[in-house]
Amino acid sequence: MFGNLDFDVIRRSLPYLFLDGMSFTLMLTGLSALGGLIFGTLIALMRLSGYKLLGRIAGLYVDFMRSLPLVLVIFWFYFLVPYIGQWLTGASRPIRVGAFTSSLVTFIMFEAAYFSEIMRAGIQSISRGQPAAASALGLTYAQSMRYIVLPQAFRNMLPVLLTQTIVLFQDTSLVYVLSIPDFLGAASKVAQRDGRLVEMYLFAAAVYFAISCVASYGVRRLQARIAIVR
Repeated sequence: MFGNLDFDVIRRSLPYLFLDGMSFTLMLTGLSALGGLIFGTLIALMRLSGYKLLGRIAGLYVDFMRSLPLVLVIFWFYFLVPYIGQWLTGASRPIRVGAFTSSLVTFIMFEAAYFSEIMRAGIQSISRGQPAAASALGLTYAQSMRYIVLPQAFRNMLPVLLTQTIVLFQDTSLVYVLSIPDFLGAASKVAQRDGRLVEMYLFAAAVYFAISCVASYGVRRLQARIAIVR
């Protein structure tokens, strides 16, 4: 069954797969996680604010994003946003966005909905007495959030945030539909060039599995250490 397989194609393609493909995947994962965390924290603060309109808007955004398949959001942004930009600016042609910008903004917007719920749970896990004590000391709402609540919430939710980042790392393979040379896209190009689909896709699956397992183990160790400190 495996006699016709040629795994030497993997060895020959390692520089391209990791220097180009995996480096792009890790960069996209890092930028998307950072942007999603910042945007998600703002959405969480909107939902927890005393303004019902802001809370309603943030809630609708979270529900809308979490109800859509990610690949559909990628397609929407890539194909529709240029025409929306043309309509808003009155340009004669669709605004060129680019595959990388489309994928990055899509992941930030999509992951923000999930990060916001994680951060909202972290903020709500902080005792209400701490913001009250901060207010009694003369700190504003923004100062109490910045110096007291958010640092503790981030620490409490760090394992969950990292777990969501691992899911994001796996989801970045969906940029393959835009012909972006991420790790899976690079493996697919080599597979089609050399006619070695089975070998390359098995190797890509093994790499994703190994990285995700190692990262998940690190998250479990971190979670155990945080639990001991508490």
